[in-house]
Amino acid sequence: MQHYQHLIDGSWIEPASGAYFDSEEPFSGKAWARIGRGTEADVDRAVRAAHAAFTSGPWSRMTATERGARLRALADLLEANAERIGLIEQRDNGKLITEVAGQARGAAQWFHYYAGLADKVQGQVVPMPKPGVLNMVKYEPLGVVAAITPWNSPLSLTTWKVAPALAAGNTVVIKPSEFTSASILEFAALCEAAGIPPGVVNVVTGFGAEVGAPLVGHPLVAKVAFTGGDIAGQKVYEAAAADFKKVTLELGGKSPNIVFDDADLDQAVKGAIAGIFGATGQTCMAGSRLLLQDTIHDSFVERLVETVARARIGDPSDPETQIGPIATRPQFEKILSYIEIAKAEGARLVHGGHALSGEGYGQGQFVAPTIFTEVTNGMRIAQEEVFGPVLSVLRFHDEDEAVAIANDVNFGLAAGIWTRDLERALTVSDRVKAGTVWVNNYRATSFATPFGGYKRSGIGREGGTEAIKEYLQPKSIWITPRPNRANPFVLG
Repeated sequence: MQHYQHLIDGSWIEPASGAYFDSEEPFSGKAWARIGRGTEADVDRAVRAAHAAFTSGPWSRMTATERGARLRALADLLEANAERIGLIEQRDNGKLITEVAGQARGAAQWFHYYAGLADKVQGQVVPMPKPGVLNMVKYEPLGVVAAITPWNSPLSLTTWKVAPALAAGNTVVIKPSEFTSASILEFAALCEAAGIPPGVVNVVTGFGAEVGAPLVGHPLVAKVAFTGGDIAGQKVYEAAAADFKKVTLELGGKSPNIVFDDADLDQAVKGAIAGIFGATGQTCMAGSRLLLQDTIHDSFVERLVETVARARIGDPSDPETQIGPIATRPQFEKILSYIEIAKAEGARLVHGGHALSGEGYGQGQFVAPTIFTEVTNGMRIAQEEVFGPVLSVLRFHDEDEAVAIANDVNFGLAAGIWTRDLERALTVSDRVKAGTVWVNNYRATSFATPFGGYKRSGIGREGGTEAIKEYLQPKSIWITPRPNRANPFVLG
């Protein structure tokens, strides 16, 4: 059994309670690591360490260029350790080894990007309508950032927060999901090796009520960056509002993947499959609503089912596997319950719809890739995030109806559009209410461009130059070199 403690102020610390809990492999069901069970006392110690590092530690005295150099060293270490950390994360959340190793290498690229951006944040001199007055605007870090991350892509989604936060000059306390803490602790060890000073990156592991809630509510936390479901995000937002903390919330989605009859249908079938069955559907950007123009609906569904039926399902450590297990037992049960809800609502099951067990399926925490047709947009299966390999197929007649269906949902994270018509691609991209729109591709992300959602899909953006602004605040400075105020009672 691997044994993990908290990382606080540069030291590996036993939980204040002395308690630990097991982390289990989704495929085998076997416990493989012991994770420290944090409490409010651990949170307070970590936040105070981060606050001291921000206000008086060496991090606070570094130039932006020096910070960038440390982040570049961290990026190099992440690159060198990508395979090892990928294997650890795969044991924790059951994702395909081919995917998690790629995500670990991708995390290195995020740190390279923000390392370069650290000393590119520039203020400005603002022309004033008042003679003899100089106005400057500069950007300053916020302070201690609480980064709360989920189990589906722990290293990637932690990187999306920590890289811009550190580049901006903040310090962080990370609370990973209790299901997937190990890769984040391994990442934190690399921060030390890269020369990032003690207290700048801290990790407290444990459960939401025992670690997450006191972290969000701590008076020395200046900002909360959270990824998770919309209900949990709403609670985080409400708690942060009590102290007027800044927040970034990257929440759920019920993303439409729209296929018009003039699309390259071979590519659209692949895009539909990747959109919902990639990562076993356990991704916020999943294309869980497939909107098909009525002229191609039947033939497209037939091709879709034929392709999905050939999917290789099983051990995620096997490079040939295409669909792995569900990451957690509660999520596995939730997905199966939504399948039953869809049946009861009158959706037509055309593929899957059941758990998989037996030889090759480990402990049996697998759900067959599932496709429902005859779905209407009022059904729960079309409105609520399932977060699993379950696809709802909806018909539309024309562009107006496609847009109406796409927008008739409480989420607005992402959308896909498949068409050969450039004018249609641009028009529908403008009309769809989503933070990311993919045209003739799906699930592409990059450190260079912002990602985030409309409506209940969240607040703020991660990625690109927009993300570093989420961790900075502007300050306006007015300078009058030679004050000469004739009447001190008149401001101007």
